[in-house]
Amino acid sequence: MLANPRLILVITGPTGIGKTNLSMRLSEQFPIRLLSADSVMVYQHLNIGSAKPTAAQLLRNPHELIDLVPPEHPFDVGQFVAYATEAIKRAWDSNLVPCLVGGTIMYLKSLLDGLDPLPRSDPIIRNKIRKKAEQTGWPSVHAWLESLDSDAAQMIHPNHSSRIERALEVRLITGDSIRSFWSGRSADHRIAGIPFEIAILTLWPSNREQLKNRLDRRFDEMLTDGLETEVRSLKQRPELSLSCTSMRSVGYRQMWQFLDGDISELEMRQKAKAATRQLAKRQMTWLRSWRADTNTMIEVAGSLPVTEAEIWLSRELDHVF
Repeated sequence: MLANPRLILVITGPTGIGKTNLSMRLSEQFPIRLLSADSVMVYQHLNIGSAKPTAAQLLRNPHELIDLVPPEHPFDVGQFVAYATEAIKRAWDSNLVPCLVGGTIMYLKSLLDGLDPLPRSDPIIRNKIRKKAEQTGWPSVHAWLESLDSDAAQMIHPNHSSRIERALEVRLITGDSIRSFWSGRSADHRIAGIPFEIAILTLWPSNREQLKNRLDRRFDEMLTDGLETEVRSLKQRPELSLSCTSMRSVGYRQMWQFLDGDISELEMRQKAKAATRQLAKRQMTWLRSWRADTNTMIEVAGSLPVTEAEIWLSRELDHVF
């Protein structure tokens, strides 16, 4: 029987570090329920480019919060928090420990630390931002955000228009960083009124160059596995376009641009690999400082650190069973 307060586990780290594979290994030995915290895996039909577990893997190691919505549908952090809250309650009701697995920063931060209410959108300011984007492109708007709020800009990709727009809008309306609206729940951790504690395992690359090479190889493997075919199929969906949130994801955006003839195959490969490395860098920047008091870091060199993770998990579960 689970004790009070309840426990929530987190396995995180930069993209491509091995979070999903490690969590599946652990779920075969420990009473945990895997909950994806990945902003691309929430979309149906985005399988290869999201590194989603295969159907066979999901049958053996069930995950929640995967394949929640069609790719045409917008999906935001508020929806994730709502879905995740229900999944966490189901795990606790089944006497399992929920284990969030992923590296989507805003998902983890919003669910576990909370967000203060953001200011209402200002149509005049938003139109000003969009006009700037139309004239000079979203990377230029990202540079504008960086000049005003470098911390927020570091966490947002230069082509992620909706996040850039909102962060810049909040800065221009309030004069404060959007990060200042992250309230934290340090005094009273509760989800659905239930107190909880957090234990975080962060997988950290022992060598940055090795991670870079690993990410490059992973994208090459996605191409071999049929990423182009997957995106060609997605392009047949009449309501799906490059402006949809799902298609702004790393790899999908570049492949769509290639299939539209906007960039060459070589440029597609180079841009996708560069965007993946930038994503990993942003994740690592944030993870260095997030919840240092409850964060255990394990270095990853070659193989997955299964033994070290088993020791960590055994220790954490001893506190609640």
